[in-house]
Amino acid sequence: MATLYPTSLPGAVLSLSKFTLTCWMHALMSQNTQLFLILVGLIICVGLIWFNLQQWKKIKHRKNAIKVAEDQQALTRKELIESLQVLALCILEDQVELSEGCIRIKVLLDHLAPELHENPQFAIFNEIYDALAHMPTHEARLATDKRFLFKMDQQRFKLEKMRKEEILAGAQVLRNYTFKP
Repeated sequence: MATLYPTSLPGAVLSLSKFTLTCWMHALMSQNTQLFLILVGLIICVGLIWFNLQQWKKIKHRKNAIKVAEDQQALTRKELIESLQVLALCILEDQVELSEGCIRIKVLLDHLAPELHENPQFAIFNEIYDALAHMPTHEARLATDKRFLFKMDQQRFKLEKMRKEEILAGAQVLRNYTFKP
């Protein structure tokens, strides 16, 4: 019986059952081609490893940046809470004008927990702020006529006197309030 496979190829296998991939590659590619393909594969592997390391570094950097931001946010929140409690204490101990304390508390609550403006115990701070919003402050106050300022101060003092009990009650609650994390 004659074989169907050529016998002139060096290293060729005469039997199909003994034909292997190595022999087939050897028959079709030269040694230089094989080395070239191995080198290309290694370069691709090295490139992928480098790319993965760069991505890993970026992820690690982002995680660190997020942690720093969260830590800073927690610190800011803690400082806002402390500021609110100190302001409430200052109101209770009459160390700050009631209107000034209300304005400052309202602004801090805006940053910390704006939903507390809806709480009836803390609504007074927002109400006083709104009632005094038309009055000049800072440089505008310095540029305003003294008689007009006196008239506005009288209105402010009258408002403070009328709402003093509500302001003190709100300050007392705020002083002991536990803020949600």
